Amino acid sequence: MTARAADRARYDRATAHLEAPLALVDLDAFDANADDLVRRAQGKPVRVASKSVRCRALLERVLARPGFAGVMSFTLAESLWLAREGFDDVLLAYPSTDRSAYAELAADARLAAAVTVMVDDPAQLGLIDAARGGGTEEIRVCLELDTSLRLWGGRVRVGARRSPLHSPAQVADMARAVARTPGFRLVGIMAYEGHVAGVGDKLAGRPLRSRAVRLMQAAARRELAARRAEVVRAVRAVAPGLEFVNGGGTGSVQHTAAEDAVTEIAAGSGLYVPRLFDNYTSFTGRPAALFAMPVVRRPGVGVVTVLGGGYPASGVAGRDRLPVPYLPGGLSYDRREGPGEVQTPLLGAVADDLLVGDRVWFRHAKAGELCERFDRLHLVRGEAVTQTVPTYRGEGRTFL
Repeated sequence: MTARAADRARYDRATAHLEAPLALVDLDAFDANADDLVRRAQGKPVRVASKSVRCRALLERVLARPGFAGVMSFTLAESLWLAREGFDDVLLAYPSTDRSAYAELAADARLAAAVTVMVDDPAQLGLIDAARGGGTEEIRVCLELDTSLRLWGGRVRVGARRSPLHSPAQVADMARAVARTPGFRLVGIMAYEGHVAGVGDKLAGRPLRSRAVRLMQAAARRELAARRAEVVRAVRAVAPGLEFVNGGGTGSVQHTAAEDAVTEIAAGSGLYVPRLFDNYTSFTGRPAALFAMPVVRRPGVGVVTVLGGGYPASGVAGRDRLPVPYLPGGLSYDRREGPGEVQTPLLGAVADDLLVGDRVWFRHAKAGELCERFDRLHLVRGEAVTQTVPTYRGEGRTFL
């Protein structure tokens, strides 16, 4: 029996008493992936990206492990909720315009001490000040550096369009804007190199494309390492009490950790290892998060139909954003239908071995987005469900 076949048998036995659709997290794989992130971080703490986990119990689990410290959140409302639930170091990774949440933050000393918000424009400071509603607590802020690689005088850009702060001078100017605005304290710098951390460099059947990606990423890492070091020096001249410099992502942990200027690493997807993280030369993770859909029809030879399954991931629409049938191996979508909202036909010789009521296990394209489809995760150890825990959705927390 292959390892994948053994996993399928194990998951089927562990969840036989449960009704599908269902989602599980394999704790053996989850913990092994956590260990690998810590190993690659080379002694620097790993801040967990909550967007990629979206389950409070699993955030608590990983933060209890050596090598992990702090949460990187994705909305201000989520940040405040996590802080109220006992998470004492929450870095909001994106600017917010949530005025009511800012009012809560400015009025509560415990929340203000636990949460750091992201800014990259003086206008954001003005919005926060206007939203205080009488709250006087000092707001901890972090500046985001644009990590994109700009070539040929900026005519070519590689990387996500995030912060407008690209040069050391621009970031230093923003640091001075924070320093001269009462009620704010600059405590950190964040730089997420998504074009390195989130883009696979080992594309199946595309060796030339893979080589081009590796060359681009090597150039991007060199350029960013030098620029990030200059940025940190420039900002420390303004804010000598800077507490942290955050960088990286699952696909670039070891490269970012090697930079002296970086004090902590961000990662989250590497815990679940969704399908988009199969294509890296720098690490190999274990799929830890899966969902099961029941076979409800057998339309003909080599075809079964499962319930639902049309759970596309965010990003540019394409086949790589679709979940993939994983267990048993050998199933594929009908190109004319794809995965559907209510039903999904699956093709392959192995379909003839499946009966109505059997399960097909899928992997989502992205990590935490799976939790927007399920209100609970069944945690499996070996051949047993050891615990069932709510996702954010299961706790009534749908932040985006």
